[in-house]
Amino acid sequence: MKLGFIIPNHPNEKRVALLPWHINNFENEIFIEKGFGHHLCISDKEYEDKGCTILNREDIFKECDGIFSLKVIKPSDYPYIRENQIIVGWTHPYGSGNTFMEEVAVPKNLMVVDLDNIHPEIFYENREIPIPWIPKNFVYKNSYIAGYSSTMHALMSFGMIPSFKHKVAVLGSGNTSQGAFNAISKFSCDIRMFYRKTLNEFLDQMSDFDIIINGIELPPHSEPLLKISDYAKLKQNTLIIDAAACPGRTFEGFHHTSYNHPIYHKESVNFYAINNSPSIYYREASQEISAAFSKYVYSKNLKDFIELCK
Repeated sequence: MKLGFIIPNHPNEKRVALLPWHINNFENEIFIEKGFGHHLCISDKEYEDKGCTILNREDIFKECDGIFSLKVIKPSDYPYIRENQIIVGWTHPYGSGNTFMEEVAVPKNLMVVDLDNIHPEIFYENREIPIPWIPKNFVYKNSYIAGYSSTMHALMSFGMIPSFKHKVAVLGSGNTSQGAFNAISKFSCDIRMFYRKTLNEFLDQMSDFDIIINGIELPPHSEPLLKISDYAKLKQNTLIIDAAACPGRTFEGFHHTSYNHPIYHKESVNFYAINNSPSIYYREASQEISAAFSKYVYSKNLKDFIELCK
């Protein structure tokens, strides 16, 4: 079968999800959009030398059974999508990809392979089907980079070099929180980590902290960790870095920020939540994504995903 790779058209997205040196014994024919490796100075010829076919974007959709897009496919591509195609990537069916699911995936009977790091699943005909050969945390380093890059970028955007006089809370103990801890620990500040089991202690002490870094992603419809009424209890001008990019759910009333405007001020709080922060360190992130996805996703025949849905 034919698997095509398109360049994600998400703002400031520079990660390259397939690198030529990871292409080895793939069971599908691979088609690459012209200029796919541009951000890493990888030429189209390097992909051709590995047996790939280079096409323009529209022809990728026309030619291929499956389409890989690292980020959620945007409305500008909706007209190109054919009925019954397979869409592979970080599709976020219950989050940022909900509109895509409702407007395109369901009406066109698409098979959507969502490569969530914890629960990779196929969304097809109102079913959610686990993918047994993809292990939990198969691309954990991208989440680690998210924590690291969010912390560094937020501090730079805020114009702040933390020191011994600053108290920092890191929420969570998973991959994102570990990356955030690595970043903030490079400064000589007073750091404390709070796990899910000790979040009540954080809530009792939240007024002590100058910087709060979140690595916890809450599921939809969860009670927020901090409600609007809690913000008055924080220090004036507290910097909240939502490295999990879960605003609104973890922090009530806040929304995603952007590379052009990474921080905004509200309720006496400075808030950062960029949802593709690993792209800041896009060279490192590309290497990790390409290696993990090649091993567990790209090397598999698309027919294997179809078989799971029968």
